[in-house]
Amino acid sequence: MFEAVAALVDEHADLEGQLSLPETHADARLAKRLNQRYAELTAIVTTWREWQQAGEDIEAARELGDPDLNAEADRVEAHREELAERLRRLLVPRDPTDDKDAILEVKSGEGGEESALFAGDLLRMYTRYAERRGWTTEIIDAAESDLGGFKSVTVAVKAKGTSEPGHAPFAMLKFEGGVHRVQRVPVTESQGRVHTSAAGVTVMPEAEEVDVQVDDNDLRIDVFRSSGPGGQSVNTTDSAVRITHLPTGIVVSCQNEKSQLQNKEQALRILRARLLAMAQEEADAAAGEARRNQVRTVDRSERIRTYNFPENRISDHRTGYKAYNLDQVLDGDLDPVITSAVEDDLEARLAAVADL
Repeated sequence: MFEAVAALVDEHADLEGQLSLPETHADARLAKRLNQRYAELTAIVTTWREWQQAGEDIEAARELGDPDLNAEADRVEAHREELAERLRRLLVPRDPTDDKDAILEVKSGEGGEESALFAGDLLRMYTRYAERRGWTTEIIDAAESDLGGFKSVTVAVKAKGTSEPGHAPFAMLKFEGGVHRVQRVPVTESQGRVHTSAAGVTVMPEAEEVDVQVDDNDLRIDVFRSSGPGGQSVNTTDSAVRITHLPTGIVVSCQNEKSQLQNKEQALRILRARLLAMAQEEADAAAGEARRNQVRTVDRSERIRTYNFPENRISDHRTGYKAYNLDQVLDGDLDPVITSAVEDDLEARLAAVADL
């Protein structure tokens, strides 16, 4: 049982040696990557050693034949089963992008101005959730609506330092992708009738330059005048940038910054994330039915959740999660909702491994 752990123990020891070298930390990206892998393996190695020790304790207690020690051995045996289950979960292969930061896009959909206002509510929910987890957020690009909502908004979510395995921004937020439906009385409704509208969310792993190589010859870059409320000078110069990635047809634009150079850098940041997400989607599709049976994260047309204001209810249509604390969820208390999706995904992965 757990024969694969021996190689991981050796890798863990090797990483420990590499991380003790000054030259490793001279390369910040290398140090970050090694630290992330070391943290992942530390969880596995620590649990495995506890599992082994528990087995030795049980064997020693049984050999003595003392009734009191047998009772203690029963307790340790139950704990050893818990450790075995934890180790099985830690050994399930993870998405290679789970340790990355995230770029999250929210776009208004059906419902006009009400949808744009709901997109603003979703942005606030995610920024509050990030605050609760000690992450930082940065708005990369935004197009506001007339009433203060958002036609579209792109935000980067970053962890401080090295996240625990499975707790980096992308690993936690990737299940938010899809259509979010809201049922409430819009501010523009004079008769007090409940309307239904929707906003779309896309979540991508933030890619570094080493993750995705973008050839300048593959880009068409156009500049244009920024639109929307903006600030001083934002509407008077051709500072907005639109980048078309010719091989894939992906188009990204950015107009939030005052200079073309800054907007170009932000647009390239979004483009790299989309290219990495596309590569991951292709890899997932190639992985076959087992992957498709998991909680879906990519289908932007899939209605994943309903926010019902009259009932203060939130419902996740993929996992069956339902609660009547919508006000708290919109204030950033998203952990139970996200955990339901994470657990569904993990159970599907465990089942896929068991079938092999």
